Amino acid sequence: MKLEHILLGVLLEHPSTGYDLKKYLDTHGRFLRSNTQMSQVYRSLGTMEKQGWVTHDVEPRPGAQDAKTYRVTEEGATVFLDWLTGPYHPPTRFQDPELAVRLTFAGFMSAEQLLRILDTEIQTRQDEIARYRHRDRRQQWAATIPFDTELADALGERLHQLGAAAIDTHMAAMIELRRDLLDGKLSSRSLTAIPGEILPERLS
Repeated sequence: MKLEHILLGVLLEHPSTGYDLKKYLDTHGRFLRSNTQMSQVYRSLGTMEKQGWVTHDVEPRPGAQDAKTYRVTEEGATVFLDWLTGPYHPPTRFQDPELAVRLTFAGFMSAEQLLRILDTEIQTRQDEIARYRHRDRRQQWAATIPFDTELADALGERLHQLGAAAIDTHMAAMIELRRDLLDGKLSSRSLTAIPGEILPERLS
């Protein structure tokens, strides 16, 4: 998942300036990506414009710098949807934002596409719990400077317990989300329905 995917998703929801995108990343999207700088936003917008994924209109502002409002092109929408609905490969850490970013833009997916992502996430984490929850966590310490092995062992066990509780909470949330999606509690669309087609004239 790249910064460009987030920017395309936000721009497809509503055309925005670079400032608006940075504000989104600092507020609503602050847990999707860490510490994105304004220069990174504008660099990505420039790259996407060269690739034909976005275009911009200039809004003159007397006494201030003109504002560029960016919109996604048809090609950019295709790139975004190919990523969003393409194969989901869960990252090693369930806390990484890949899943959260896809869920953030779930409005562009059918419930069936979202279910496939949730099923992959749930199965992957179930396998990880089965493989690692009760692993042998003993370590053979051989520190070369003063080292408190009792403290290290105790904190290691405490961190394992915290991690186990965190992934259990995550799993419960994903299973509940999947159930609510199947029960139609999250959307009035049928399971296989997809959002209305994106019209090219709305993107250019």
